[in-house]
Amino acid sequence: MGLNPQVIGKEMPHGFAGCYARQPDMIVNTRPAGGDAAIPFGAALKYEDGAVIPMGAGATAAEFVGVAGCEIKSALTYLDQSQGQYAVGEPVSVFQRGAINVKCSRGTPALGGAVYVRITANGSYPTAPVGGFEAEADSANTVQLTNCQWAGPADANGIAELRILTMNNA
Repeated sequence: MGLNPQVIGKEMPHGFAGCYARQPDMIVNTRPAGGDAAIPFGAALKYEDGAVIPMGAGATAAEFVGVAGCEIKSALTYLDQSQGQYAVGEPVSVFQRGAINVKCSRGTPALGGAVYVRITANGSYPTAPVGGFEAEADSANTVQLTNCQWAGPADANGIAELRILTMNNA
């Protein structure tokens, strides 16, 4: 039986979008999922009618509530396992302060760098979805989250650590 040597690299991937990155300085609250579409783990959120929905077209930085946290959920049906999202009406873990992993759709996150959320589609950036986090401004198509910073570069999967410095909304 031969040995199978392994080498640990210099860098590790950040994990999955919506998973917390560091403890204990984190605040997570539970709010119902509103709107008419599922909320993917790691999505930027805002309030609407007492529930949370993904930030999107026309959203402002002042509306930012937090990030949809990745939670282990019990599947109600066999075919509905590992969806990576919250269905309408389900309780959502809203990450409101601390460090969380998110997908950076555009730009190169850097330690202390500005964080933006896309609010309008731009055909020049087809991989940057509305509601997605970005590390570069795109004129009036993005809003800067002034209470957030990048905590370092993204990994090979585009997942980067986002630091929410202060709660924006209760």
